[in-house]
Amino acid sequence: MRIAVAIEATPKKSFATAVDWPGWSRSAKTEALAVEAMAAYADRYRPVAALAGEELPARGLEFEVVERTSGGGATAYGVPSIVTDQDRRPVDAAAADRLARLVAAAWDAFDAVAGPAPEELRKGPRGGGRDTSKIVDHVLGADQGYAQSMGLKFKTTDPPERAAVDLVRADVLEILRTPTDGSPIEGRKWTTRYAAHRIAWHALDHAWEIEDRIEPFG
Repeated sequence: MRIAVAIEATPKKSFATAVDWPGWSRSAKTEALAVEAMAAYADRYRPVAALAGEELPARGLEFEVVERTSGGGATAYGVPSIVTDQDRRPVDAAAADRLARLVAAAWDAFDAVAGPAPEELRKGPRGGGRDTSKIVDHVLGADQGYAQSMGLKFKTTDPPERAAVDLVRADVLEILRTPTDGSPIEGRKWTTRYAAHRIAWHALDHAWEIEDRIEPFG
């Protein structure tokens, strides 16, 4: 299977994003290392695709860079932040439904990891890193911000209330299920495809962070 990849690069960091698989995006110091990192996460992304009813083969994946774009400060910080030409492609009804299913699967995958995770997580080399409840609040809060970037208006809460965020997420999925010619949503910056991969990337990035930082204590 051919996996089309978009590169978002800065002198210090590059992101490789599978343009048709929202959430499958990894970063590294160079383009080549970013693609390598993305490929290495295929086994971790595959169950997410399966949750959405999509099949990602275990063998025969071929990665092809189809677009390169310059990143900005957010890219260097560690966030895929550029709306690419790939993100501006039209989305028909079938593709829109698929985008929504993959984003919903990313949220479900995050919940499946965070729910049973211990509160205390292994710290970084300098003692940094949020514990589980703080990561959950961060992801829920970010989803409120992402929804606003898509033109949704609602009252935010801090810390975010899960029931309220679930309602917002339902509205986000409704937007993602809507066919589009690739224009920005509500006349804003984000397109449907960009929204899908940004939202799914964030949920999965933190799900995988939790998995990587779980360790026995005591």
